[in-house]
Amino acid sequence: MKKHLLYLLILITVFALSGCGYNTMQANEEAVKAAWGDVEASYQRRNDLIPNLVEVVKGYAKHERETLTAVTEARAKVGSIQMSKDMLNDPKAFTQFQQAQGAMSSALSRLMVVVEKYPDLKANQNFRDLQHQLEGTENRINVARTRYNKAVETFNTSIRIFPNNLTNKLLLQLKSREPFKAEAGSEKAPQVKF
Repeated sequence: MKKHLLYLLILITVFALSGCGYNTMQANEEAVKAAWGDVEASYQRRNDLIPNLVEVVKGYAKHERETLTAVTEARAKVGSIQMSKDMLNDPKAFTQFQQAQGAMSSALSRLMVVVEKYPDLKANQNFRDLQHQLEGTENRINVARTRYNKAVETFNTSIRIFPNNLTNKLLLQLKSREPFKAEAGSEKAPQVKF
């Protein structure tokens, strides 16, 4: 008799947990982690490409050392920040990561201006190949960020709506995640001067 009562209790618990969003919140949290993994992979691809890009440009633009140094330093700074899924629970670390990536994007923009000054460099096949790969990587980063933000939106919504919020408060205690935000000053269009 006790076994039947135990099975019944387990069955009721399973139905209660599935009806209160327990499984949905777990699945949404895993989706956030997977989306973050895509963001990390895109950043790693960019970091791997940059040394090759800098070396090619160095060969043509020896007197633009300041810009090349800025790119190299930005890459080193990005590399010094440990990317992990734990960062998603730490808003301060997440902000530092975003700032380092913003500095990297800014340095790469200055590098592209250097390229505009040197027609021979633009004609170099190696440089063009690297530039295309870098452009593709930037697009991948943007797509990965968008997908991450969508996963965060779904996750944050799932832990806030009723009755999931009760389940989260009593059982899971999951914290909302930070989405990617626009960098400071990005509301102004960049000026191109020749």
